[in-house]
Amino acid sequence: MKKAGILNRHLAGALAELGHGDGVLVCDAGMPVPAGPRVVDLAFRAGVPSFAEVLDGLLAELVVEGATAAEEMGGANRVLLEGRFPRLSLVPHERLKELSADARLVVRTGEARPYANVLLQCGVFF
Repeated sequence: MKKAGILNRHLAGALAELGHGDGVLVCDAGMPVPAGPRVVDLAFRAGVPSFAEVLDGLLAELVVEGATAAEEMGGANRVLLEGRFPRLSLVPHERLKELSADARLVVRTGEARPYANVLLQCGVFF
């Protein structure tokens, strides 16, 4: 049994299958989930787990070379993402939904704040 890192077996396994250039959508409970990508749904109750908790857990285990979010987001979500991704790309929310269809993995959180969504692009560690 793992003693650290992501303990959810479905999420840990999905992360191990990712490669350079693969997309990972981390989204709130209200984001429409596209039909193509593998989905790991972590939502338990409204706000649990939070977008920030899940994102920080993923960033501790993934190499990320880019991130895209909706330009409509504001407030705490904008501060959270701009603090973690200095070169955050912003697109209209409808475009983010279109881009999400090409993601390899969707991680759905229980977040209930609007626009708590980010599309990560995996990098390589070397």
